[in-house]
Amino acid sequence: MALRIGIVLGSTRPGRRGARLASWVLDAARRHGGAEFELVDLADHALGNLDEPGNPTLAQYTHDHTRDWSAVVASFDGFVFVVPEYNHSFPGALKNAIDYVYREWNDKAAGIISYGGWAAGVRAAEALRLVLAEVQIATVRAQPAVNTHQGFETDEYIPSAGIEPLVRTMLDQVLSWAGALRTIRGNPVTPAG
Repeated sequence: MALRIGIVLGSTRPGRRGARLASWVLDAARRHGGAEFELVDLADHALGNLDEPGNPTLAQYTHDHTRDWSAVVASFDGFVFVVPEYNHSFPGALKNAIDYVYREWNDKAAGIISYGGWAAGVRAAEALRLVLAEVQIATVRAQPAVNTHQGFETDEYIPSAGIEPLVRTMLDQVLSWAGALRTIRGNPVTPAG
């Protein structure tokens, strides 16, 4: 079974630039190959504010939206988080989505592509790393950062020079780690065709 990597769009904000960036990342990942890639847009999942009464480590979910989200997260071997910086951190919608489930995140790999103003979202990425470590996701070192003052002038994201090679390096690391961590979870890896 080929590796499955979710490209997680970490903002639900109306008018977000991240949708254009995430679409470009998905295309770049598919060109890169080595896994099946799928966009996971948090706006498509009606999670609301965390409303499960139990501890997510027990996976005793009472709501259909949580069970659906659990199945989505569990279906992937790794993730690429496309995350904006809001007030020196990442969006609450992403934190909420992470908090809904626990075991489904465990022993998987992730890369982070941040975006924002002059700091290009790097503070959000660093804050996200702390949360991902707590749910036992191993984050890779390569961390592309996109400045929103360029490349967003049209309906499609136009990458600046040097971004695509950084994304390829991050994807190489995510695929390597996701394959290694899959063996811990007991699922053999076969190359994607």
